[in-house]
Amino acid sequence: MRRVLVALLAGGALTMAGCSAPGPPEVSFYTDGESVRAEPLVYCDVLLKSCDQHGGPATLRTRPGKPVQVSLPADVSRTPWAVNVQYLDAEGRPQPVRQEVFTDGTQHAYTVEPAPGERLLVVEIQQLGGAYAADAQGEPILDEAGEPQLVVRGVWSLQLDPRATS
Repeated sequence: MRRVLVALLAGGALTMAGCSAPGPPEVSFYTDGESVRAEPLVYCDVLLKSCDQHGGPATLRTRPGKPVQVSLPADVSRTPWAVNVQYLDAEGRPQPVRQEVFTDGTQHAYTVEPAPGERLLVVEIQQLGGAYAADAQGEPILDEAGEPQLVVRGVWSLQLDPRATS
């Protein structure tokens, strides 16, 4: 009987050890035959009261002109999120960041298609939280459409390392 009790206690301890809280969601990036799963640089609860910093940006090597595909887990895609893209034009000049925002919870993936000659530098995913930006009086800061500006709760970043065309 004693062996059975010890075995049950040991099994329970192992089961409880395996039940730790899941980590933050990861975003997958794919380009030029390679992929990487990225942890967020920072990840906060939905009201931005508690935030944790994680690793640095993910990196992938790619050739100029290659697209980048992004796949988001449901924890991110069912909430408002944005993609920001930094790139160089065909002459090597930095261009303004392109941003696209998704709010309806149906966009689970995104493909960044550079124009001919463009070189992608950074693809960043931002998950928006349930808090809004406020001024010194606590009033919401409104965007061009008169809507409160939501605050970013999670950021995943891919740095692209260009390689010579072979």
